Formats: sequence, structure tokens, C-alpha cells
Amino acid sequence: MALQDLTPQLRTRLSRMERAVGGFVFLAAALLLFGFGYYIYHTAERKGWFKIKAEFVTYLQSSAGLNVGDPVVMMGFQVGHIISVEPQPPRDAHNVQVKFEILEPYFRYLWSGGSVVKVNAADFLGKRQLEVTRATNGPAFCVTQPVTVFTNLAELERRVATETNQWQLSQNIYDKKTNRLFSAYAMLDTSLLEKIAGLKLDAVHAYNNTVNRQRIVAVWREEFQRYEAYRFGQSAPVDLAAAESPAIGDRLEKIVSQVENAVPNFLALTNPLAVVLANAANATSNLNVTLVEARPMVTNFALLSGQLREPGGLGVWALGANGNGQIQLALTNVNALLSNTDTNLAALLINLAGITGGLNAQVQAHSNLLGGIYQTVVDADDMVQGLKRHWLLRSAFKVKATNLPPATVTPLLPPRLR
Repeated sequence: MALQDLTPQLRTRLSRMERAVGGFVFLAAALLLFGFGYYIYHTAERKGWFKIKAEFVTYLQSSAGLNVGDPVVMMGFQVGHIISVEPQPPRDAHNVQVKFEILEPYFRYLWSGGSVVKVNAADFLGKRQLEVTRATNGPAFCVTQPVTVFTNLAELERRVATETNQWQLSQNIYDKKTNRLFSAYAMLDTSLLEKIAGLKLDAVHAYNNTVNRQRIVAVWREEFQRYEAYRFGQSAPVDLAAAESPAIGDRLEKIVSQVENAVPNFLALTNPLAVVLANAANATSNLNVTLVEARPMVTNFALLSGQLREPGGLGVWALGANGNGQIQLALTNVNALLSNTDTNLAALLINLAGITGGLNAQVQAHSNLLGGIYQTVVDADDMVQGLKRHWLLRSAFKVKATNLPPATVTPLLPPRLR
């Protein structure tokens, strides 16, 4: 049916329906475009398209377990991804070159004072992962502050004077003996510039700490000890040293080879081990027999210990049943003996006192008795000395020669001559 054949009411209703369908299609298209835009924005934000990226490169012995797009981690966080994994030319000193990107703000943790790339095992199937380590000293590898090279020191002095606490060194300055005088990041002032002027340098590299770009504009070059201008895609990326560990497959292969070498030695130990086990079985059987035979002894020992725990049990066990009475009788006799000994000793001392008193009285009554005894001793000595000098008896009194000096004889004098 042609549109002209429709009534005006139908044509009005149809035009309204067409406008409603057109509005619905437009709204659906707008929602579709909004969803697609939001997906693109979310993907870009997740992949860091809006963040500052720093490019690094490292050299490895093997590319095993590494693929383009694999994440790069630091302190457990995913901080970037691998850009490329390429072999080096045949005559190159390195085997594999790996380029990777580090997103903001994590590239600010990478300094020349100790940051390295670790290649760690990610699983037991040979997968490996790059991990960058943060450093605690040294200049940062990548910065967003542009570096200015001043060949005219007067221009730098003018800027330092007008822009206070803004200009800092972007290089390490050494003397002729390679002693570092000034370090990067040192704040420039008039006194420091006077010292630098005395070194007569060709140029001074500095940067304004108030100026920041939304990209990497300078990188630290270790060979020059200063920051150099960086252009993405044109300048060489930062070379980061690698600490590579062997792949998990190589480690497993080494372990398997060690196990294979150890298996024959282990099997050689089975025969001595069987002999040892047989001897152990015989020893346990003999020990069982010994324990059975020792059971009566243990029983007797238990009975004996029970008797010893009773009062006086040790005396009964050592001396018999009548031992206690005999000991009591012996102690009674000893006590009586001691009592008689005290009495007899007192009588003996009295008699001894009487004897000594009588002897003293005899000596007092005969005062010449000691003199006579002394004279008798002297005469006997003179007689012996005369016999020693007689020709017939002289040989009987010979004395063997010694190295001792002759003894000096002190004559004994009577009491009257003392």
C-alpha cells in the first residue's frame, strides 16, 4: 500500500513511530559509543597509556621463560612490562637484549646506587620473571626535569642570584685526582659557584627543580657522571645491570644428574644395610632372652629394696636378726670400759706423781749424783778415744771419707762449770 493511500490519521501515527524509532536508534548508538569510549579509557589507564614511562634495557645469558608483554615487578607490585626480547649479533659480548618499560612513579625508585634486574623463576614449568630492585643512594636513572648546559658561568650565576633555591647540579664534579668534590643534586649558591669557577670547567650541567615535564627528558649516564638529554625513540635507553639465576629446567637437570650419580652408591649400601638389620634382629632376640632371664633378679632386687626401706633393715640385712642385740651389748661393755679407764687413769696419774716426787727428793738429797754420772760419761769417752789411737785397734775405727765438713764436737760441761 502506498503512503498516499493512507488516511491522514495513519500517516500522522506512522511519522510519530518513525521519530520514536530514530530516537531509540540514536540513544542506543550514543550508549554504544559511550561504553566503547569508557572501555578504551579504562584499558589505557590500566596499561598506563596516560602515565610517564621510562625505558630500560638489560642483557641476559638466555631468554628462556621470558616473553614480550610479561610483567616486570618491584617490591611485589607490577610496575611495567617487557617490550622486546631479541638476540644479539654473533660477535657481540652479550647473548640476549631485553627491553622493558617502567611506569610512573616506580621508575623514580631506580637509582644508580644499587638498582639491578633480577631474573627469578616464576613457576616450576620454566617460566621466569624480571624483578627490579630499588636503591637507597645515588642519582635517579630517569628524571623529568630538563637539564641546562651552561658554558658561560656568569649566566648561571645570574640565574642563581635571581631564582633562589631553584638551581641544582645535575652532575658529579671531580678534581684532577678523580676525587669527587660536588655531587649531583647539590643546591647552587654564590659560594659554591665560586668554588666551581676555580676548577675552570668547560661547562656546568644544572637543572631548575621547579620545572617538570610530562615525559622523561634526561637520563643518568654513568660513563659521564652526569645527566644527558633524552628523546624517546631516538636516545639509547638506560642500561641496567642484571643478576641472572639459572633457569628452573637447568637446576632440575643438575639435580637429576646428581641423583643419577648417587643412586649406584645408594644401592651399594643396601647389602651392608641388610646385614646390619639382620644383626639388629639377632641382638633384639638375644636381648629378649636376657630380659626374661633377668626377671627373677629384678624380683629379688625389689624384695631386697623393700626390706631395706624398713626401720633397721640395713642392720638386719648386714648382721642378721641378732645383730641389733649384739651391737647393744657391745656398746654397754664399751661404756663400762670407758668408766673403768677414767678411774684407772686417775690412779695411774697419782702414782706417777708420787714416783716423780720421790725421784726429785733423791736428786735434791744427793747433789753430787749428776756430777758423778757426768764424770763417768767423760771418762768412758776418753777411753774410747784412746782405743781409737792405739795401733792395734786403730783399723777398727776407720771412717769412710765423705764430702761433708768435719763435725764440730762441743764438750759437755758439768753443771758447776756452766
